[in-house]
Amino acid sequence: MSHATLLIVTGPNRGARFDVEPDGDDTIIGRSVGTRIRVDDTEMSRRHARVFYDGRDFRLQDLNSANGTYVNGRRQSDVILHHGDSLRLGNTRLTFQTAVDQSTPATPSNSVHFVDDSKSGQHSAIIQQLHAASGSSESVWPDRRSGLELLYQVAEELVHPTHATPALLHRILCLTLDAVRADRGCILLRESTGGELTPIVFHRRGASDDANEQMPISRTITGYVLQHGKAVRTSDASVDTRFDGGNSILSSGIREAICAPMRGQEELIGVIYLDITTHLTTDATVARAPTDASKGRLTDEHLRSVLAVARQSALAVEARRFHDAFLKAERFAAMGQTITVLSHHIKNILQGVKGGGFLIQTGLDKSDEEMIRQGWGIIERNQNRINQLVMDMLSFSKERMPVLKADNLNKVCEEVAELARTTASENDVSFEFRPGEHVPLAEFDHEGIHRAVLNIVINAIDAVSERDDGIVVLQTSYDRGTDVMLVAVTDNGPGIPKEQRQVVFNVFESSKGSRGTGIGLPVSRKIIREHGGKIKIEGAPGEGTRFVLSWPRGNPKTETIRLDGMTEVSD
Repeated sequence: MSHATLLIVTGPNRGARFDVEPDGDDTIIGRSVGTRIRVDDTEMSRRHARVFYDGRDFRLQDLNSANGTYVNGRRQSDVILHHGDSLRLGNTRLTFQTAVDQSTPATPSNSVHFVDDSKSGQHSAIIQQLHAASGSSESVWPDRRSGLELLYQVAEELVHPTHATPALLHRILCLTLDAVRADRGCILLRESTGGELTPIVFHRRGASDDANEQMPISRTITGYVLQHGKAVRTSDASVDTRFDGGNSILSSGIREAICAPMRGQEELIGVIYLDITTHLTTDATVARAPTDASKGRLTDEHLRSVLAVARQSALAVEARRFHDAFLKAERFAAMGQTITVLSHHIKNILQGVKGGGFLIQTGLDKSDEEMIRQGWGIIERNQNRINQLVMDMLSFSKERMPVLKADNLNKVCEEVAELARTTASENDVSFEFRPGEHVPLAEFDHEGIHRAVLNIVINAIDAVSERDDGIVVLQTSYDRGTDVMLVAVTDNGPGIPKEQRQVVFNVFESSKGSRGTGIGLPVSRKIIREHGGKIKIEGAPGEGTRFVLSWPRGNPKTETIRLDGMTEVSD
């Protein structure tokens, strides 16, 4: 019994893959914390749908979601899933895959070998050829229905987001062999250095791939195709005097072959090579004599079809290479930006430590206890900055599932207030904590919510630290109608214009200069999103700023003691 996977193709969590085990618990998909597949999609219900194994098939069942569950474009309430099905829940698209169909073909390095079949002064029996540039013109598209169906099937595979390149090429090779009715085939790609052809996939039609089978490839044919950029159809090898000798293609029983160049936008990246080793014997056709090269099983229509497939395959491979290179460049750019920004902040912190150390040393030399205390205070503040920076980096750098426990939101925010009062006092800022009444027990990650709220509060204190009348207010409340927990942090600072409200959540975006790291607010949003919630910014320039953190309450089942001493029992 094999397992399956769900891959998020589009949406906030794009690229995430989740296993679906037949003997495991039901896989719940939604935006609520605690669901197996939690997605940051506001158009998705908290518990949107479930995937489960019914003993025979994997099924998808909608859980009375507000916006419905769609499979392959049709709204479904309960449906059997098949490999490759496209699921849409809210604004998120997922692809369902079974493990059996995801298997990548074994490398054909031992199945394909080159044969040097050239002889001085002789020429290959090429009976038809097409230039690779023709692969993008209308003239190469076959008139026959089978050829059009082949190109349609290949196009469907090329847009499939879940195939790795070898698996994609193997699937295309199988489709091409079936359409052309060739016996064997392989796809070879050129190495980036040296230009040598390397076998990527190999397949024999009508039988499982045999690891011990050897497929000879003509160096003369592949060399001609790469040199001239033309697809070729060769005659029956048995009448071609070039293919004699003990180590020739003739000795391997090859009768006909097609070799088509895979031309991308800029260069030839490889070839598709097909051959026939058997006679055609059907009810309507008798076995043709091996000496009749003009009446072979491979036709000009087959040559055009294979050339068109080679062209599309080359563009797909090239596009994936560009995409991989782009992602790699993005990662290096992000690493460079991270190192630059962090180095700047660490340098500022070290300068503060160095200044505090100087005061301590001077105080020791002069036996000045007040100067020692002053220096130690500077070092202690910079130690806290280092700790805050490291904790934010750890929180932002990895995905994590919140550790959900029944807890008291007022109690957590009181802990934040205790820390904030010290910072506010040092900056001559008035700070006030207003715990909400009748705030029930909730299910959340204590440490996560503590860090998310603390980052917002510290950010608010910094925003008003240069004002003579700076005020920051921390409030908690509960929306019974939507069953949502609320935390609001309000300040009387300069405010944030609407066009800048999304920018403040970008990593390393800070308006504090050397005092800010640009990580605190992104970390807070990440934590709240992990709880299935969101952060909203209110206010206008000159009117101060109000950050509102909200997330679903969850399903706590125990009682708690409120700050005012009253007992709350959750439902």
